[in-house]
Amino acid sequence: MLSKQPFERRILIAFVLMTVMVSGLFSLSIVAVVHFIEEHLVSQDMSRQLDETLKEDISQDLAPRLDSSTRFFSSDQAQYAIPAEYKGLQEGFNEVVNGDQAYYVYVQEINGQTYMLVQEQEEFEARESALFNVVLAGFLLTVIAAWGLGLVTARKVMAPVTRLAQQVRHRDQLHPLAPPLAPDYPDDEIGQLAAAFDSTLGQVRQSLERERLFTSDVSHELRTPLMIIASSCELLSEAPLAPREKEQVARIARACEEMRELVQTFLQLARDKSNEAVFIGERSLASVAEEQACRWGALMEEKGLAFQMQVEGEDHGQYNATFLATVMANLLRNALHYTEHGSVRLILEQGAFRIEDSGAGIPIEQHERIFQPFVRGAQARGEGLGLGLSLVKRICAKQGWQVSLQSEPGHTRFRVTLNTSSV
Repeated sequence: MLSKQPFERRILIAFVLMTVMVSGLFSLSIVAVVHFIEEHLVSQDMSRQLDETLKEDISQDLAPRLDSSTRFFSSDQAQYAIPAEYKGLQEGFNEVVNGDQAYYVYVQEINGQTYMLVQEQEEFEARESALFNVVLAGFLLTVIAAWGLGLVTARKVMAPVTRLAQQVRHRDQLHPLAPPLAPDYPDDEIGQLAAAFDSTLGQVRQSLERERLFTSDVSHELRTPLMIIASSCELLSEAPLAPREKEQVARIARACEEMRELVQTFLQLARDKSNEAVFIGERSLASVAEEQACRWGALMEEKGLAFQMQVEGEDHGQYNATFLATVMANLLRNALHYTEHGSVRLILEQGAFRIEDSGAGIPIEQHERIFQPFVRGAQARGEGLGLGLSLVKRICAKQGWQVSLQSEPGHTRFRVTLNTSSV
């Protein structure tokens, strides 16, 4: 469809179509005028010749004095009998085609008798054909010229738009020091578009900066109270407490450690990707998996679930420990909450890992929504807000990893493919 064509091509097509319409109308007008003039002038000339022939020659019993291309016929004189192909023509100007020959026929009735002049139009047709060929050639040349001129015009008109699109596409427009675009353009529609883009982009920059500062400040400020909580838990664990109390202290310590990891994760997510030192990989997949297996395996055994870590392929990549541990921990927590009986498995592959459980499963219509913030499954467990899988998706997008989900009743599998070239 024309609406889906590039704007430059649409300008060119519109320019050519307008030229075809105008030039075609002009050419058709020339043809119509030529036919009108042909009929009018030839009719006048043949009428004059017929009158002169009747008055000066026929009335005096003389042979018609006509040129070789013109013949006289009359209904009241046998020597000038009207041929059958010319009978029945209307009075006035007529044009008769007989095979490859064409003739002008002028008919006049006087006192019930019919008189006519028949004139070959070969010479006039040749001139008319030459004129029509010139008109057709002019029409085609006009269309070609319109295409060339339209192409140049469309490119010139679209050049500022193309330039603006390239600047938007290739510049790091979200960088705080990125120069505005509007000063590079005159105060026309393109300049107004660039100014609107600058204004909108400024609001986006401010929103992103507020979010980054908020995340960074909150994460930084939470470190001190978390350190106090962790230190207090260590002191309490050494004190003579009842088993019930020691269990509560251990739960506080685990929650504090989880919060500390989340704070570190949010702090790194808030940092600019240009700070490569923050994202350098320093841990292997196996070491992070063993750490998470020890941490979550005990909790799953307390719930009566069978937990197992399997190695299907050795991976030699190095990954950001904070991000990898957060992704793995959130998926294991999700399996713990949504699996009531059966087993949970952590499977390591080359460049990837899987977490499989025997839970109720996730309906296929929720596979996309489950990764959105504040979205929880139909059979929600725990006191979470539905941010775990959303955080997993954000981390994978930032690191260039891919997370996929396959689920059916009694079996759910999350698979994370790690892109080692991005760390």
